[in-house]
Amino acid sequence: MKLLPGYADLTNRLRFSPEQGRIWRDSERCVLLSQSALTTLRSQLVAQIGQARARQLFWEMGFAEGARCAVEAKELRPDRDFLEAFAFGPQAHALTGFGWTEIETLDSDSASGHFRGSFLVHDAIEAAIHLATDGVSADPVCWLQTGFASGFASTFAGQPIVMREIECQGMGDAACLLHARPEAEWPELDDVENSAVPLAAPCRRSDSQEIVPGVSAGYHAVRNMIERAAGTDASLLFLGETGVGKEVFAKLAHRLSLRKDAPFVALNCAAIPEGLIEAELFGVAKGAYTSAVASRPGRFELAHGGTLFLDEISMLSPLAQSKVLRAIQEGEFERVGDTRTTRVDVRLLAASNVDLEQAVDEGNFRADLFFRLATLPIRVPPLRQRREDIPGLMEHFRAKYALRHHRKATGFTARSINALLMHDFPGNVRELERMVERAVLLVDEGEAIDIRHLFLGSDRGRIRAGLALTDDGRVAGTETGPDQTQSISQLVGLLRENGEGLKAVESMMVRAALEAARGNVAQAARDLGLTRRQLASRLEKMGL
Repeated sequence: MKLLPGYADLTNRLRFSPEQGRIWRDSERCVLLSQSALTTLRSQLVAQIGQARARQLFWEMGFAEGARCAVEAKELRPDRDFLEAFAFGPQAHALTGFGWTEIETLDSDSASGHFRGSFLVHDAIEAAIHLATDGVSADPVCWLQTGFASGFASTFAGQPIVMREIECQGMGDAACLLHARPEAEWPELDDVENSAVPLAAPCRRSDSQEIVPGVSAGYHAVRNMIERAAGTDASLLFLGETGVGKEVFAKLAHRLSLRKDAPFVALNCAAIPEGLIEAELFGVAKGAYTSAVASRPGRFELAHGGTLFLDEISMLSPLAQSKVLRAIQEGEFERVGDTRTTRVDVRLLAASNVDLEQAVDEGNFRADLFFRLATLPIRVPPLRQRREDIPGLMEHFRAKYALRHHRKATGFTARSINALLMHDFPGNVRELERMVERAVLLVDEGEAIDIRHLFLGSDRGRIRAGLALTDDGRVAGTETGPDQTQSISQLVGLLRENGEGLKAVESMMVRAALEAARGNVAQAARDLGLTRRQLASRLEKMGL
C-alpha cells in the first residue's frame, strides 16, 4: 500500500485543559476511559442484559461514532485521493487507543457500488479485555471495532457496508482481520448486523410505514424520547425547522404506542384557510350552512381511539386554540353548527417550526394550550447538525424513488456524496429528498447520480466541501460534465420516450411541489416561482 498521510490533522484537533478537567476534540468534549473501566462496563452489561443485547449496544455505539468520523474525514481531507481520505477512519480509531489498523486491500467504485476491503487490526483492546476476563472465545469479540468500521465505511462510501471479523485476537488469532463488502453481497446478516445497519434496508416498508434511517446522536436522542413515552398517552410536541421530519417522527411515535392499530390522522394547520379550520378539526353538522347537506366528521372524530397529529399548530386562530384545548382536556367538542356534544378518545401529537414559548410571550399562542401540549417537548435537530444521517437518507430516497418512478440509478458518485455531506441543507431532510428524487429522474438509466443531477436552478450555490456551482450548472474546480441544458435534454428525451408531453411535466412538477410542501399551496407556489393565485388556477384546471 502507498504511504498514508500522517496524524497531524487529527492530533491538532485535540486540546487538554487539566485545570478545568476537560479534553476537547475541536468543540466536542471527550473523556479518557481506562481499560479497567471499559472492562467493568462491558462485563456488567453482559451480566445484566445478556451478551446478544450488549453486543448490539456496543456495535451501534461504534457505528454511530464511525459515521461521525466519516463526516470529519470529508471535511479535513477533501482534496485527498480515496485511500488517503479513507485512512482517516483507521487512524482516528488508532488515536482513541483501540488498536492500530493496517490497510491490506481497498478497492472501491462508488458509481457502480463496488466496495471491497481487507483490514488487519493489531493489539485490539476489546480482544485483550475478553481474553483477560473470559479466555479464548469461539466467536469474534470486537463489537465496538466492527461497528465503528461499518459505520465509517457506510457513511464514507454512501452505501451500506458491513465489516466482519474473519479472524479475531479474542479467538486466539494473531490479529483481527476485517473484511468489508456491501451489505447486499454478504450471504446473510446476523441479528445484530441486520437490526443495526440503518442503511441496509431502505424502502422495505411501504411509504406510509417507512422509517427514515439515522445514526446520529441527535436522531437517537429524539427516538429515545419517543420510546420513553411509547406506553403512555402523553402529548408530544415536536419542535424544529421546516423539513426536519417532524411528521415522520410523529408516525413513529404512533407505531410504537398502544394505539398502533387505531387510526393515525394528520392535519397541516397552515394548509387550511382560517375560516375552514374548525370544520376540518371538529366536523360539520347537517344544515350548518347552505352546502352542508350532510353531516361530516372532523379530524378529531376520525382519529377516535388513535392519534391526531397537528402540524404547524402555531397557525391556529385563538378560537380554534381554545376549542382544541377543550377537546384534549375534556375529550369532547361540538361540530360546527351543532349543539350536541361529541366525545372522543384521542392522543394528540403536535409540531411547530416556530418558538411557541416566544409566541406565548407575544400573545400569539395560548399559554394553557402550550403547557398542555408540552408535556414532553422533543426538539428535532436540523440536518446540518446530524450529517452522519445523510448517507443513509440518500440511499433510502434513491431506492424509494427508483422504485416509484421505475428508474435504475445505481448509486452516487464519490463527488456527489462529498457534496451532499458538506451541503448545509436549509430545507433539511425535505430538501434532500426533493434533490434525490429529481436526480433519479435526470440520471441516465443504469448510471450513478452525479452533482449535476442534484444541484440545479435554485439549488446552485456554495457547497461546504469547497465545490462551487457556476451559473451554467457546472461544478467549478472539478472536471466539467454535461451542463444543465444537457440534463434538461435528458429529461425531455425520457418523457418523449414514454409518450409524455408538456402538460404531463407540469402536472408532475405541481404534484411534487404540493407533496414537498405537505399540501401548503402558498409554499408550493413559492417553490415553483408562481403566485398563489397562479398555482390555484393551474390546480383548478388539473382538477386537483
